[in-house]
Amino acid sequence: MNDSPAVVAEHSIQGVVDAHVHVWTTDVARFPLAPGWSESQMRPPSFTPEELFRHARPAGVERIVLIQMVFYGFDNSYMLECISRHPGVFSGVALVDEHGADPAGEMRRLKLSGVRGVRIAPPRRGDAGWLEGPGMRALWAAAADEQVAMCPLVDPEDLPAVERMCRRFPQTPVVVDHCARIGGDGQFRDADIAWLCGLARHRHVYVKLSAFYFLGAKQPPYDDALPLVRRLVDAYGCQRLMWGSDSPFQVAPPHNYSAAVELIRNRLDGVSTLERQWLLSRTAESVFFG
Repeated sequence: MNDSPAVVAEHSIQGVVDAHVHVWTTDVARFPLAPGWSESQMRPPSFTPEELFRHARPAGVERIVLIQMVFYGFDNSYMLECISRHPGVFSGVALVDEHGADPAGEMRRLKLSGVRGVRIAPPRRGDAGWLEGPGMRALWAAAADEQVAMCPLVDPEDLPAVERMCRRFPQTPVVVDHCARIGGDGQFRDADIAWLCGLARHRHVYVKLSAFYFLGAKQPPYDDALPLVRRLVDAYGCQRLMWGSDSPFQVAPPHNYSAAVELIRNRLDGVSTLERQWLLSRTAESVFFG
């Protein structure tokens, strides 16, 4: 870290980056849903960029990482349309079919349209072999070459498989979503936290401080998540952690957007203003907007 915290004023924390948002539209004729999904499952019925901005802009958010919504499967068209329509505002994390004809080539094609990450998830919790297929290995290898982040949506039981891939592909950027959903069952277990902190030994692994509505007591202001955040700060440093809301789920009552960002902006003690800037913007910019 080259900047000196002493020369960064408190009020200079601005230009927040939300590293995790989903968007979708009611226009299913133009952007059809994937097989197995119906409009009745879209809750809320829509969450467009314009609806998102009403929550994000009052919180000082200027850039946003869009995460492909599962409603659309591997058709990333709506996310790409949003990126194109708002130049410089959005980056994207796509879904890529590891069983497709050329998953690595599809990743490279998507990168040309503003995608800087690929979301992956196991079919079942604790599935030891979910990362072992040839298409998945091709994606991890190409991600190292292209500096596109692999973004695992996992539970603590899935971290050993992620760790094996980090050893196999040490140059691949990895961004673990939602603190590996530690606390999703209401319990912040030390063994789970230790596993996630242990991944910090791999220098290209990052963690999203996101989805606080889903963790622990699941009630704002989410102070029960602060010990987990502090453990991650100690393990990774602020330059490998990034804040995200996981909207629109974060804005469903009794939750709200401002409570999620304020947990990091004003309720996390023991970090400098510059370190807070990394948590709220610089880390996400370096990974998803570089």
